[in-house]
Amino acid sequence: MHIPVRRPLFRRQSHSNIYRIFFLALIILWALWIIRGVDLGTIQQAGNATPTATRSAISLTEEGDVYFTTGQLDSAIEAYREATRVDPQNANVWAKLARIQTYSSALLVDSERLPRLQEALISINRAKELAPEDSTVTAIRSFVLGWSSNQYYFTDTERYTRLLTEAEQEANRALQLDPTNTLAMTFYIEILTSQQKLTQAEQYLAQALERNENLMDLHRVYAFLLESQGLYNRAIQEYDLAIELTPNLTFLHISAGANYRHLAFTSPPESEQQKQLYEKSLEYFARAAKINEQISVNDPAPYISIAKTYSQMGEYFAASRNVLKALDFNPAKADVYGQLGIVFFKSRNYEGSIPALKCAIRGCTAAESCDARAGCNEGDFGTQVTGMPLSSDTLVYYYTYGSVLAALSRPQDNKCPEAISIFDEIRASPFGSDPATIGIIQSGKAICQSVAKATPILRTTATPITAPTPTP
Repeated sequence: MHIPVRRPLFRRQSHSNIYRIFFLALIILWALWIIRGVDLGTIQQAGNATPTATRSAISLTEEGDVYFTTGQLDSAIEAYREATRVDPQNANVWAKLARIQTYSSALLVDSERLPRLQEALISINRAKELAPEDSTVTAIRSFVLGWSSNQYYFTDTERYTRLLTEAEQEANRALQLDPTNTLAMTFYIEILTSQQKLTQAEQYLAQALERNENLMDLHRVYAFLLESQGLYNRAIQEYDLAIELTPNLTFLHISAGANYRHLAFTSPPESEQQKQLYEKSLEYFARAAKINEQISVNDPAPYISIAKTYSQMGEYFAASRNVLKALDFNPAKADVYGQLGIVFFKSRNYEGSIPALKCAIRGCTAAESCDARAGCNEGDFGTQVTGMPLSSDTLVYYYTYGSVLAALSRPQDNKCPEAISIFDEIRASPFGSDPATIGIIQSGKAICQSVAKATPILRTTATPITAPTPTP
């Protein structure tokens, strides 16, 4: 009898599947590869922050070049600083940083200018350490030294002469290293002009112009040489050429406008020629303000220049509006309060000039800053202001403040102690030997003596006596 094999009704018979085994083996190998990659760092775990690539010094320097061309000098300085951090051994980057730091000082007042120039000197000294035989590095160092020397022209003749002599030596050395370096020759011309070696400066200028290198620096220095000779119309032409090359550098526009203002000041009073020159001056300053607006730079310098021009024209209301506009940008800037005080003084608002000049010289509280601005807007509680020390830039604020305090003093409201303090400070400074300044001090002290004696002389000397405000 045949008995059939029983079928597995409740379980299947096990048997191998070669494809499934191969697939599982691949999965295991892939998992092992992932684990090893994570351990070695070649594979990042999910959720980790993506690493940020470090920018090269070349990229940052190119960014700085663009910022400089567009007139954003502070942004250019920051880009170059970052480049020196990325590549601290790059002498070229340090030199470019020093050049921009020096040029940016042109937009600062005296108290801010010297610290910026000291920063530039640190930068260029670092460049020289790295590349002592580089002609361009040496040339830029002469440029920094030359501009730095100007800060001591009135206060420290010995230091002024020493720095200018060192600048001349550096410019000479730069030309010895590379006689074809037009930038080195340009800075040498500027130094010779500062030394009043005008004939020698003109000789080097002729050589530089023959090379037909369209450098902004060369046209700027040529304009400076022409200004030194009183050739203001030709100086403006050179500033215009510099502006064509770097149209967004506002200090070039301001320099050209200042030349037009000087021409207007020396023109026949109230003539059509004078009016046109003033209008050209305002046009350049307005253009500088427009450039700053377009590149989002809050710089009060163009508005201060506009205010000076209107003040020179006798339009004090327009002048004060522009100074107040400048204060909107920087309500803590003491120099702008000084300009406001001068405008008030010239418009015979002597009482109004006192709080503004006080902020400029002695500093003031937030509430006092509002008084100086004839009141702050709603929600503006003022800004504390730090006063500026006596310098060539602030001298006019000092003697004007002292003169007003003396003239408005009365026995029952004696402002003379502060006025005498101001006069004594001026007299003890290097500026105290100037005949015009001495005359102001003597007049102010005479008024204070009459106040002390309570004599009628006070009534006849009620108007402050001051020298003409220097014209840029």
